[in-house]
Amino acid sequence: MSTADTRISPLKMRQAQFRRAIHHMGHLKRGVVDFFLRPKRTLSVCFPVEMDDGSVRVFHGYRTLHSTILGPGKGGIRYHPKVTAREVEALATLMTWKCALIRVPFGGAKGGVACDAKALSEGELRRITRRYVAELGDNIGPHTDIPAPDLYTNQQTMAWVYDTYQALHPGENNLPVVTGKPLDLGGAEGRSEATGHGAISALARYLELHPLDGHRTLAGCSVAVQGFGEVGRVAAERCAELGARVIAISDSSGGILARDGLDLAAVRQHKAACGRVDGLAGTTTIDNETLLTLDCDVLIPAALANQIHAGNAADVRARVVVEGANAPLTPQADRILQERGIPVLPDILANSGGVVVSYYEWVQNLKNESWTRAENLARLDARMQDATAGVVGRRDTLLAEHRDRQRPPDLRTAALAIAIERLSRVTLERGIWP
Repeated sequence: MSTADTRISPLKMRQAQFRRAIHHMGHLKRGVVDFFLRPKRTLSVCFPVEMDDGSVRVFHGYRTLHSTILGPGKGGIRYHPKVTAREVEALATLMTWKCALIRVPFGGAKGGVACDAKALSEGELRRITRRYVAELGDNIGPHTDIPAPDLYTNQQTMAWVYDTYQALHPGENNLPVVTGKPLDLGGAEGRSEATGHGAISALARYLELHPLDGHRTLAGCSVAVQGFGEVGRVAAERCAELGARVIAISDSSGGILARDGLDLAAVRQHKAACGRVDGLAGTTTIDNETLLTLDCDVLIPAALANQIHAGNAADVRARVVVEGANAPLTPQADRILQERGIPVLPDILANSGGVVVSYYEWVQNLKNESWTRAENLARLDARMQDATAGVVGRRDTLLAEHRDRQRPPDLRTAALAIAIERLSRVTLERGIWP
């Protein structure tokens, strides 16, 4: 994509969204806003790892703790060749807003190692993980900064994180040091599906409050999902369970379309057998760009950032967009969709289900308890629905208060306003130390 707004850095994007929310808010204590824009700390580590062929490679890793106003840091670890300090700072900032909005007692954090996980063996990934955790040392901990899975990391990676930390801190209950662990190591039932499940809980509540062409539920709605990873797959399946017709889905290789609705079980089987979704019998092959502009009721971009931008936002024909991924819309796309009357359930709300169930895992580890999948998801549903109602209500209030503004507040602005106000309030309640 050559469109200029796709080149905006994630950190600048978050700061621009933050400043727009401030524009629609009342008085905040001078200086507090600046405090929220900067991370508490960013660590940069460099370490050698012996590879399978006997050679030694040097890897660079990062960990940002954005805020501890509400509690210890919380955020994933990602393995990707393009991981940078600026990227993890932006994602840690987003996590701070998510936690404040969804009312879980964490601050934002994020980390990563610049590496190509797809090109590394399991043994190499294990050694990278252990060395990365050792380098972070006491900068992570059950009451300090709690990692979780993210891009190209998983339950197995989190098991290695836990085991390494446990070896360095024997004699303590270290299970809460990391979430997203295997169930055998204290992982939460339903954690792997929490982000996709939570996104659809938010969407369902939004439809109750603002019906879509007469639809107060997902029943009968047409849905297109970009991404068939953990978030997109679960979101698609949950939509189908609630009576929606999932007409299109994609992965990094391309997508498929079936206007009468896809058989998601067949899609899963085909993906498992072929490694891609396209080519499934009875479907039409499309590319990811086409998927984003399909005529449908609901569009869920659940893959990468910057997918809807100034170059294609005018062609989006969905009635509502749900951000399953982080930052799938650029700021210019946000503006274009708002001007066209297409609401966007923002990532700060829509994909916060993962951190909610991570919080439940942390609580269970601290208390040596184990909740069922049904309990975790029921608690998640209630929290997502309450948060969505709060965001919609705040957006409607802001619209009534700011009718004369050139660009009225949208759902993203309302969500950020709630988060920023809570952080500001808690900061002043705690007092500025010393």
